[in-house]
Amino acid sequence: MKYGIALFPSKKLQDQANSFRMRYDSHYALIPPHITIKEPFEVNDEELPLLLNTMAQIAENAEPVTIDIYKVDTFYPQSHTIFFKIREHKTLTYLYEEFHNEPFSINDKYGFIPHVTIGQDLSSQEHADVLGQLKMHKIEHQETISRVQLLYQLENGAWTVYETFRLGKEV
Repeated sequence: MKYGIALFPSKKLQDQANSFRMRYDSHYALIPPHITIKEPFEVNDEELPLLLNTMAQIAENAEPVTIDIYKVDTFYPQSHTIFFKIREHKTLTYLYEEFHNEPFSINDKYGFIPHVTIGQDLSSQEHADVLGQLKMHKIEHQETISRVQLLYQLENGAWTVYETFRLGKEV
C-alpha cells in the first residue's frame, strides 16, 4: 500500500490555501492542504508495525513544528507548482531528516523545500498568470503544529489519515 507522512496546518491556513487550490490545484479533492514530510512510499503489511513504532518514537522525540509562511513561490522550471513557502526551521528539518532514515526510504530525488501547495498541473501560460497575481498578495502566517500524520492512498487516488502522532513527550 502507498503511504505518506504530512503535517496538517490550522483550519485558518487550510481555508486560505483552499481559496486558491479550488481553482488552481488538480489535487484539491484528493487531499487537504498539508506540508509533505515524506513523499509517497510503498509499505507492505508485514513492515507496517515497525513503521508505526518508529513513527511513534520519532514523534515523541520531536518538538512541535514551527511554521512561518512568508511568500508565494514556484518550483519553475522543474514544475508549474505554486506554493506558500515556509521558512526552514530546526523542528521541521528534524522531522524531515528523521523520516528519511531507516526504516524509511531516503529521498534522493530532490531537497527539502517546506511548502503548502496552492497550484499544480497548470499550463505554462496559466502558471505565469497565476504566479504573477499571487505574488502581489502579502502572505504572512505563523503557527505551531503539534501532530504528524501517516496517510495512505485510497483506490480513487485520495489520501486519508491512517494514524496521528503527537509531537513531543506527553505532559
